[in-house]
Amino acid sequence: MSQSILAVDDDPKILKILQHSLTKEGFRVTTATSGEEALLIARQTPPDLVLLDIMMPGMDGFETFQKLKALREVPVIILSARSDEVDKIVGFRMGVDDYQTKPFSPTELALRVKAVLRRVREQKADNKYVLKYGKLTLDYEKRVVLYNNNKIDLTPKEFELLWLMAANPNRVFTKAHLLDKIWDSSFYGDDNTVTVHIRKLREKIEADPSKPVFIKTVWGTGYKFEYNE
Repeated sequence: MSQSILAVDDDPKILKILQHSLTKEGFRVTTATSGEEALLIARQTPPDLVLLDIMMPGMDGFETFQKLKALREVPVIILSARSDEVDKIVGFRMGVDDYQTKPFSPTELALRVKAVLRRVREQKADNKYVLKYGKLTLDYEKRVVLYNNNKIDLTPKEFELLWLMAANPNRVFTKAHLLDKIWDSSFYGDDNTVTVHIRKLREKIEADPSKPVFIKTVWGTGYKFEYNE
């Protein structure tokens, strides 16, 4: 069965282009002209990926993104006429999977859609779904992290970063590798993003962030996930 795309934009011309070009690529495309309509559709028929405009009347793209993620984990590509660096940074820090500025090439966008969906498939195929390290439990399907049976609230990117490292214990990851694996090559930023996310993860899962038990720094190289019973 073909994968489904939910395209959200208040411009009917853009939606027509998206529906035509992505249908030609074999996707099933549903459209919405507002964030509110997108949420209704996503509740009834969960999409495999969402294309989401930022500048919409009423509920804007960033608010819609947060509410979509609260419903279920779904990859999102932001579409925007705004090429402002701040918007891109805000979007990626919130956990969007890619950012496409307008005007765009339908062919390039289709390639981006396929790349994001492929990455999601590969991540799922590599996962054992539930990992347990002492009091720390990670559930990939539910996107839940528990410490001593208490839920830890993580952003989508924090979860992906923690899962990647925890699924590969004792493997040393460079910042560049983590940046490419979690944010991919289209991310507009530097490896300081990884440093910030590691610090936030330690604050959330470590009893003493200054003396981490799980996420260790490998000086001059990067980080690794470690657990000693």
